[in-house]
Amino acid sequence: MKNVSLQMTSGALSGLVATLVLQPFDLVKTRIQQGGVPVNALSTVPPIYTKPTVLQTSREIVYENGVRGLWRGTSASLMRNVPGMAIYLTTVTQLRTFLASYPYFARNLSENAGVGKGESVLPKLTNQGNLISGAVARVGVGFMFNPLSVMKARFESNMYAYTSLRSAFTSIARGGPSELFRGFSATSMRDAPYAGIFMVFYEGLKRRASSVFPTNSHSETAMLHSLCGATASGFATVATHPFDVIKTKLQVRSRDQKYRGFLSTVRAIWVDRGAMGYLDGVSLRLGRKVVSAGIGWGIYEFLLVVMYRM
Repeated sequence: MKNVSLQMTSGALSGLVATLVLQPFDLVKTRIQQGGVPVNALSTVPPIYTKPTVLQTSREIVYENGVRGLWRGTSASLMRNVPGMAIYLTTVTQLRTFLASYPYFARNLSENAGVGKGESVLPKLTNQGNLISGAVARVGVGFMFNPLSVMKARFESNMYAYTSLRSAFTSIARGGPSELFRGFSATSMRDAPYAGIFMVFYEGLKRRASSVFPTNSHSETAMLHSLCGATASGFATVATHPFDVIKTKLQVRSRDQKYRGFLSTVRAIWVDRGAMGYLDGVSLRLGRKVVSAGIGWGIYEFLLVVMYRM
């Protein structure tokens, strides 16, 4: 299937819905991962850092800015996620279509011949094809949108007093390419395995679930795809979360010398928080990614099937 405009529209709609619904998860996760001031900052003994809880952080945000404060940074998130999701889903679909033309990557040429009632329209690939298509598409789009990711993270943080998207981007751009692409190494190390693992599990779960629970309508199929997407995202999220913590530290705490590079950030997290520091915000990211994948892929494949048939 070559309809790029159809895929872009479906991807943008899925990104819009997921962002508006799940922004509070991203906001609280960023606040937890950014870290804070040590509880014994004025003492001569080594600093001791405490981990804020999800409930405590949420209460502080609501106390300071009201319930609407939980959606702080939504504009930056929409700028990043709507076109980002549209381009990612379109890229991965086009890449899968390309790989499906090669016998090594095509799971079964007969499976790619058409679209039956309630079936997925995505090309069927081997595990190698799923892994490559997901990883390549995700890293490529991540590089393209990394400056917006930096702006999004800093808007969600309370360490920057940005008053508008324009002033935020201008401030970051003044730092040059090193600031615009800050955290990209950690982002790539998170996104490549995440997307690859996700696509392998997602396609495998869809294949098995459709044989066990055959669907009779597009709505039932969309629900099945949502459940498969949510489950696959759960596995991929847990496996890659430490890199998300590192990425957030790099993008938000660039003024701190110990967070200036990838290795120094890894070391600083270990010194400050130990092994558990690499899991800061995991419950929030897990909840956000699971629901986001369920919404995003469910809507995307549903719209593609319906529009493809029309």
